[in-house]
Amino acid sequence: MDATLEKMVDPTLAEMGKNLNEAMKMLEDSQRKEEENEKKYARKDIPGPLQGSGQDMVSILQLVQNLMHGEEEEESSQACRLQNVGEQGHMALLGHSLAAYISILDKERLRKLTTRILSDTTLWLCRLFRYENGSAYYHEDDREGLLKICRLVIHTCYEDYTVEGFNVLCNKQPVIYISSAARTGLGQALCNQLGLPLSCMCHVPCNTMFGSQHQMDVALLDRLIKDDVECGKLPLLLVANAGTPGAGHTDKLGRLKELCEQYKMWLHVEGVNLATLALGYVSSSVLAATKCDSMTLTLGSWLGLPAVPAVTLYKHEDPSLSLAAGLTSSQPVEKLRALPLWLSLQYLGHDGIVERIKHASQLSQRLLENLKNLDFIKTSVEDELSSPVVVFKFFQKYLNRDQTPHAAQTSAIQHCVISNEGHIYDTFNQWLGEQLAQLVPASGIDVVELEDEGTCVRFSPLMTSAVLGTEIQDVDQLVDCLKMKIPVLTSTLQLREEFEQEVRRTVGLLYIEDLSWPGLGIVRYNYHSDGKNDDNQEKELEKINTELLKKLNELESDLTFSLGPEFGGQKNCIYIGMVTEDLDVSELVETIAATGREIEENSRLLENMTEVVRKGIQEAQLQLQKANEERLLEEGLLRQIPVVGSVLNWFSPFQASPKGRTFNLTAGSLESTESTYVSKAQGTGTTPPPTPTSSLTKQRHSGQKIFKRGFRNSDAFSETSSVSHCDDLEKMAQRPPTLSPGQEQRPLETLKRELPKEVPQATNKDTEDIQSSESPNDCTNVEEQGNQR
Repeated sequence: MDATLEKMVDPTLAEMGKNLNEAMKMLEDSQRKEEENEKKYARKDIPGPLQGSGQDMVSILQLVQNLMHGEEEEESSQACRLQNVGEQGHMALLGHSLAAYISILDKERLRKLTTRILSDTTLWLCRLFRYENGSAYYHEDDREGLLKICRLVIHTCYEDYTVEGFNVLCNKQPVIYISSAARTGLGQALCNQLGLPLSCMCHVPCNTMFGSQHQMDVALLDRLIKDDVECGKLPLLLVANAGTPGAGHTDKLGRLKELCEQYKMWLHVEGVNLATLALGYVSSSVLAATKCDSMTLTLGSWLGLPAVPAVTLYKHEDPSLSLAAGLTSSQPVEKLRALPLWLSLQYLGHDGIVERIKHASQLSQRLLENLKNLDFIKTSVEDELSSPVVVFKFFQKYLNRDQTPHAAQTSAIQHCVISNEGHIYDTFNQWLGEQLAQLVPASGIDVVELEDEGTCVRFSPLMTSAVLGTEIQDVDQLVDCLKMKIPVLTSTLQLREEFEQEVRRTVGLLYIEDLSWPGLGIVRYNYHSDGKNDDNQEKELEKINTELLKKLNELESDLTFSLGPEFGGQKNCIYIGMVTEDLDVSELVETIAATGREIEENSRLLENMTEVVRKGIQEAQLQLQKANEERLLEEGLLRQIPVVGSVLNWFSPFQASPKGRTFNLTAGSLESTESTYVSKAQGTGTTPPPTPTSSLTKQRHSGQKIFKRGFRNSDAFSETSSVSHCDDLEKMAQRPPTLSPGQEQRPLETLKRELPKEVPQATNKDTEDIQSSESPNDCTNVEEQGNQR
């Protein structure tokens, strides 16, 4: 371009243009550098994954995989839940991708497609679950459908609600009735979302006298509605259960529907038992749900479909009120929520849907039949012939409870004992449920808290089997594991009281009562402080119990010793886990006490060692100084003069025995070294006595684990009997015989020959065994005494 300018214009203008171009380049370069600097400065606040020109697809998918599977240390049970996504699950996941792709179509084509998908899915669900002429609302949160239904009922009962809003509700307060067995926090969530006070929510108690304790009390509900009507309130809606969240029981839906029609209320039903409406045979209690005004279905857990929406089926004639309540939408994109369900239902078909629900019911029946044959297992099911949910618990009555109280004080004590038993059973069933879930993760076992039964173990295959892939063999394995755990539970429950009594009788041990610990009990070794402050005493107590726990875990036993739970446990205690029936409680307590005393003595020895050594050094210095003074007096003054002393020592040597001192750490005293110089060897001093051990531990056979009672029955009994006969023989030999007048004393051998014959154990071999077990001096003394007699 510069050459073209030079040809077209004169040299002066060309030079000016050249200079202008150079100036513009300089300005552009400086501006470009400033922009680059600004970009670099602005990119410092951008997160790392967003920096640069983006990441490739492989890196992003690798990151997702790492986030899904987590670290290698996680439990395999969590990964098991991700491995059972079958082909029907892949169809559901494909539906979410297709929904995103379909949303970019033109409006007219999108409207036709979403209308077709929504109408087909609604029709199929209404036919499958026997709910004719119904509409459907698809939602992610399973509580959102009930929330929309409440808004629909408010719009229907309060005509001016759209214009005046909450002012209409002040004149006539609405009331929503919910069973006390409903999901926790459901009533509060509805009030928060609807903007209603908590006084608008009425919790209806369950039966207490007749019927299931998990069913809503219909007679009490009738009285509550009448009282609200008399107070000027408006009964709005009733939420019933076809399978309570805890025990899986179904309310009396037929009577509740009649009551709702009487007071012009809306009846909404939810629960896991609604899945059985798709089967060929349906119980009458669940079949009554088809007459309700609305119901919520959670097909994702029933059929094992991941990320599919829940569905609320309802019947209402005014589409404008449904639109105002949010049950329908004019946005085509929101109608695409039904696409994953639309694809999955077509893939499964009617037979596939029925097969999955029937399989879950068969799993429940299989477990229920096996539980009937087990002792100490109490079940809580609504219908033994067809119950999709099985709830059971471990239960064993105490045998030492007095059933005939004689006074008010005895009654109060029994009430306290029953309360403690309830807490103990809750703890044991919590442990049982956790153990079964860990041993058989494919079973989907979980723990549930019920109002009357307390803590129970729940098996609900309709909610878990399709996702976890539960089979019949998993149920059989669950029963086998339960059979192994029941003896452990019964033994631990029976030995808890004995352990408590043994600990309370043992000096130095403190029994800690904690009803929330699933095990034999809790014990603490008490440290005997010598005027120490609380901080030092607490540190020393922690040190001793920590060392005691370490020593107990080093023993060859089947028991589990720990510091207890991470949160909420007692400090400086030894927690003992579950035990078996052959546990020797007395030996266990004796071992804990003896080990604790040994640790305490060693701790005291280490504490006093510094002071003892310091005093010993001072005493040694004083004695050495005194010995030096005595040596000066013996040698005389002349021997202390340097030259004179050397000459004197040469002519008349002074021989003095060396006197030293040695410090005995075992005895804690100074000793003379004269014996060392005489014997030319270092003396060992006194040997400390050995630590006393349990007599039961000494009698244990090789390979026999400690804290077991089985070795006392056979071998130990024969050894004890033989030893007792030998002791009788020795006593008879040492006892002087009673002589008649004129009878002479006879030697010991003659007495042995004339012993009664009914002591067959006193053979020569037994006598030799007894003499070999004793020292030779003792045997010589016995014979000498016999000869003297």
